Amino acid sequence: MKKGTRIFFGILLLIYLAAVLYLCFSTLQNLPHVQRKILGIPTDKLVHFVMFLPFPFLMYLTFAPITRKFFKALMHVLIIFGLGCALAAGTEMVQKQLSYRTADLKDFEADVLALVVGSVFIFLINFIIALNKTPKKK
Repeated sequence: MKKGTRIFFGILLLIYLAAVLYLCFSTLQNLPHVQRKILGIPTDKLVHFVMFLPFPFLMYLTFAPITRKFFKALMHVLIIFGLGCALAAGTEMVQKQLSYRTADLKDFEADVLALVVGSVFIFLINFIIALNKTPKKK
């Protein structure tokens, strides 16, 4: 991937992280009323899932090269997944300390589920791109 492309995704990653931190730590008192559940799933948990789903993609596109090596790609994905889990756990720990927010294990579970889904997709996408980039032998 070109350096300019990585810089672009790095800037997107920083904007994304700022948005996640804002959503996790702001008071959010003036939000419009939304339904409590969508398809039987608490809306708050869906928001957490959607909020953490982009993390593996943006991290991979910023830092990890496309590779055909299974264990190298797996290591990249596992490191990114671990960093995402640390971010999710960290936000919940900070929320626990804030008087106007609460920590919720179910929020962390929704975050981790999104990280798992995103990590699996990025792992598969890595190999699809790597296989398509490799010239075929005649």
